[in-house]
Amino acid sequence: MGRIVAIDYGRKRVGIAVTDPGKIIANSLTTVHSKDIFTFLKDYVNKEEVEGFVVGEAKQMDNSASESSEFIEPFVKKLKKTFPEMPVERVDERFTSKMALDAMIQGGTKKKDRQDKGRIDAVSATIILQSYMEKPDRKF
Repeated sequence: MGRIVAIDYGRKRVGIAVTDPGKIIANSLTTVHSKDIFTFLKDYVNKEEVEGFVVGEAKQMDNSASESSEFIEPFVKKLKKTFPEMPVERVDERFTSKMALDAMIQGGTKKKDRQDKGRIDAVSATIILQSYMEKPDRKF
C-alpha cells in the first residue's frame, strides 16, 4: 500500500503532508520552496511508495476560482505531466491556513513558532489531507 501525498501549493512555499503506508494517519512532512517542489517530489516518490497526490483547490466563498488558482492550475498540469501514472485529486482548501493557525494555538505552539509561515503551510497540507481521507468517495 502506498502513501498519499498532500500539497498546499503557494507561490513561495509548498506545504507537504503524507499518510502512513496504511493510509490511516495524516502527518505534516515539510515545507519546500516552490521552485524546488518537483525535485523534492521526484526524490520522495523514488524513496517511498506513493499511491496518489491530493492538491488544495483555492476557491472563493461563492465557489468560483480564487486569485491563487492562476498559479495553482499550471502546477497541477505539470504535476500530472511529471507523474502520469499517479492520480491527482483536488480538495477545497478554503480556511485551511486559519484552521492550521487555530490548531497550532490549541496545541500550545509558541507565538514565535506560529509566525513561521512554512510551518503553517505544512499544517495546512495536513488539514487538506485529513479532509480528503474523510471523504466517503475518495479514490485512493
